[in-house]
Parts: sequence; structure tokens; C-alpha cells
Amino acid sequence: MPSIRIVALVTSLSLIIGIGTVFFRLVEGWTWVDSYFFAVVTLSTVGYGNLVPATALGKVGTTVFIFVGLGIFAAAIQQIAAATLQRRRINPRNGKNRTN
Repeated sequence: MPSIRIVALVTSLSLIIGIGTVFFRLVEGWTWVDSYFFAVVTLSTVGYGNLVPATALGKVGTTVFIFVGLGIFAAAIQQIAAATLQRRRINPRNGKNRTN
């Protein structure tokens, strides 16, 4: 069962991506799919570069989006990885409990 921390981080990440999608749709006038794509690509630090904010508000909003969202994205990845490693330590494939 996922921990409350992971659920909270994934929920926060989903909320940030949703807010970013709406923001880019309204400010930049992109389609919903393009806005969502830009939000995900930006937070995941992939940054393809095929979509770039053209307005001043879009550029400033993107920097705020990055600073807020990247922390949440990194924390979610870290917590999911930690939970996976913990689960592997408790339930290894051979059925024995590993301590190291």
C-alpha cells in the first residue's frame, strides 16, 4: 500500500501539472494537449524546445512553474524510489530478509 507521503506528492504533482496546463492554455493560447505536453516536458527537465512561451507573462510563469514544480517532481520520484527499495529489502525474491 502506498504511503500517505507518496499519495500526497503524486496528488501535488498532478495538481501542479493541471495548473500549468491551464496556465499555458490561457496565457500562450496553446491547445490543451500542447499545454499539457509542455508542462510535463518542462517538469521532467526533458525540454524538447518545440514549444516556447512567447509572452512575458508566459516566460515569468514558466520560471515560477519550474521552481515550484521541479521540487515536487523530484520529491515524488525520490519517495517512489525509496519505497521501492524498502519493499525490495523486506521482500526479496528468495524470501529472506536482507539487511544490507
